[in-house]
Amino acid sequence: MEKNRVSLKIGGVSYTIVSEDDAQYVEELGEFVDNEIRNIQSSNPSLSTMQCAVLVALDQADACKKATASADNLRAQIKDYLEDSARARMEVDVARREIERLNREISNLRERYNNK
Repeated sequence: MEKNRVSLKIGGVSYTIVSEDDAQYVEELGEFVDNEIRNIQSSNPSLSTMQCAVLVALDQADACKKATASADNLRAQIKDYLEDSARARMEVDVARREIERLNREISNLRERYNNK
């Protein structure tokens, strides 16, 4: 896969990023991180750029960990729903067989009744 070289400016520092991701995507990530650092700096002017970057990293790590936990929870729910669905399909099959058996029995009883 082709590697893209992308120039970014984050927190006043220039970076060249080499990535297989689309250049526009990498630029958007850089803009996001830069905006987050600027937001923290504007509300806490005494913090250094490095301190702001660490706070952004912690915030993103927290968001990532929560998203992973949420995805794991959704996967577990989907698994439960699939198991419930399989169980319901089995119950439907059993019910259909019982309906067919009862219909045969009704048919046999009607035949016997009509032959009397």
